[in-house]
Amino acid sequence: MLTSIKVEDLRNPNGSFAIVASEYNERYVGGMVKAAIAELKRADVKKIKVVRVPGAFEIPVVAARLCYSSSRASKRQERFQAIICLGVILRGKTLHAELIGESVTRALMEIQLENHIPVIHEVLLLENQEQARERCLTTKHNRGTEAAQTALKMAAVMNNLA
Repeated sequence: MLTSIKVEDLRNPNGSFAIVASEYNERYVGGMVKAAIAELKRADVKKIKVVRVPGAFEIPVVAARLCYSSSRASKRQERFQAIICLGVILRGKTLHAELIGESVTRALMEIQLENHIPVIHEVLLLENQEQARERCLTTKHNRGTEAAQTALKMAAVMNNLA
């Protein structure tokens, strides 16, 4: 059972966040991107960089590049407080979806640990389009909104550790 999104009062007007999203399954991923941007703007975030990639498998390399550049950036350059990764993988009749999902998950985990920048993983591995609609196109369960909230919370945690 899906839990409903809780509206939280999160603010980060000076923060800079990146969203890396796949173009594949655009209808669903686009819904998450819009929801994530709306949630970040609701938190008064002014700097949001969106990078689109062909598919879910390409998300980690761009996330890694953004983390690498950000962790070595000077004060004048763009430093991201978190990188939100959004994608939808729909299972088919082969193991391809599982292989992609597992590879992306492992890569994103390694990227955030190596760079000390939160990488929010919302590359969804779903059974069917009904699950995708429910998680990507509704306001009640939109994983893009949840990803943005997680990014905001992790930015606050990391700032408190600095």
